[in-house]
Amino acid sequence: MLDQLIENNRRWAHQKTEIDPQFFKRLVAQQSPEYFWIGCADSRVPANEIVNLDPGEMFVHRNIANLTPSQDANYLSVLQYAVQVLKVKHILVVGHYGCGGVRAAIESSGDALIDHWLSPIREVAHTHQHELSEIGDDVQKFDRLCELNVISQARNVALTPIVQNAWRAGQPLTIHGWVYSIANGLVTDQGVSMANLEDRQRIFNI
Repeated sequence: MLDQLIENNRRWAHQKTEIDPQFFKRLVAQQSPEYFWIGCADSRVPANEIVNLDPGEMFVHRNIANLTPSQDANYLSVLQYAVQVLKVKHILVVGHYGCGGVRAAIESSGDALIDHWLSPIREVAHTHQHELSEIGDDVQKFDRLCELNVISQARNVALTPIVQNAWRAGQPLTIHGWVYSIANGLVTDQGVSMANLEDRQRIFNI
C-alpha cells in the first residue's frame, strides 16, 4: 500500500511539471500564501482541494473539530507565523457538517484527553442550549452546533493579541467563518467576517 502512495506521488509530480515546468522551482523559492486555513483534521476535508488552490497558496493548520483555544501553543504559534511572518490577508476558520468531534463532545462522557480537548464545544452547546433544544432532528441539531462552533472559534481568533495588534497596525487581515458540506462539496459562509476591531465589536459586541 505504501508503495502505491509513492507511485501516486511520482505520477502527481510528473503531471505537475508537465503542465507547469517551473511549478516546484517556484515553491522552493518562496512561500507567500494569502490564506490561512484553520480546519478540522477529518480526512474528508482536504483544505487546498476544497477551494481549488495549489500547494503554496494556502497555509494550513488542522486539529480535531477546528478549535482555536487560547491555551493551545501549537495553534497560536501557527497563527503568529501566518499573521506576522507570512502576512496572510485572510484567515478561514472552516468546520464541516457531520463533524465527529462535535458529536463526540456532546455524546462522550469519558475523561480521556480528547474529552478535555473538546470541552470548548460543550461550552458552545451550553451557551446556545435554548436554540439547540428547539431543534427536533438530531442531525440538524448537530449541524447547527457545527455552525455555532465555527462562529465561536472565529471569535476566538479575533480576540487574540496577534490579530488585534495586526489590525491596530493597519495590516489587511480578515477573519471568516465557513462550514463545509461533505455531502455536496460546498462551503457556507456563516456571516462573521471581521476585518478590524469595529467589525468584531459589531458582530460580537466585544
